[in-house]
This record gives sequence, C-alpha cells and structure tokens, in this order.
Amino acid sequence: MIKDRCEAIGRSKWFLPLFCLALGVVVLVASWLGGSLSAGVYGLVVLAVFGLVLLLLTGRSETIRGLTVGRDERFAQIDLRATAVAGLVLITAVIVAWLVEIARGHSGNPYGWLGAIGGLAYILAVAFFRWRG
Repeated sequence: MIKDRCEAIGRSKWFLPLFCLALGVVVLVASWLGGSLSAGVYGLVVLAVFGLVLLLLTGRSETIRGLTVGRDERFAQIDLRATAVAGLVLITAVIVAWLVEIARGHSGNPYGWLGAIGGLAYILAVAFFRWRG
C-alpha cells in the first residue's frame, strides 16, 4: 500500500515541478546563508521556470511525459542508458579534474574523494546486483 502511494505521488504531473520549486527554495536558503542572496533568488527563479516548463509540456511531449508521469518499459530502458552515459561523463570529468589538480601540484581534493566515492559505489553496486541476480 505504501509502495503504491509512493509510486502514485512520483507519477503525478505535479511531482517534478514541485520538486524543482522545493530545490529552488533550498538553493535560495543555502545561498542566503552563504551571503549571496541574489544568486539564491536567481537559482530559485531558474528552477521554478524549469518546473513550470515541465508542467506545461507534460501533456504535449512524449519525452517530458517519460521524465514525469508516463514511464513504460521502453522509457525505463532509455532512462537507464541515459543515466549510465551521464555517470560516465561525470566520472571522466572528475578524473580529468583530479589529474589537472595533481599536475598543478595540489592534493587533487575534493576530486580524489569524489572519484573514490564513485568507484566504491560502482564496486558495491556490481557486487549487490551480482549477489541479487
């Protein structure tokens, strides 16, 4: 029952736009606490507009529907591949940034830590899915 309710909330056309708005408020508060209220307002506006665009395009675009409410098996596979590509790009960027920092004579952190966390997460995920499957 709880699982069904969570899935229903996640499939609502309002979930992602409201999530964008909530994330914008978090950016606003964090920037405000950091002494840059204008950057926080800018972040809130960008995220709120993005959420509004998602809301307005949900009924018209199959891609937006797939990202918000209309997940089927085909789109789940597209999402899985897109997540893998994004992960590879991010891991590559972290490695390159780490190498640049090392070449400049710095410690390489925080990129070294991010790379270690990513590598550990990958190894644990492979072990988990191997054990589970």
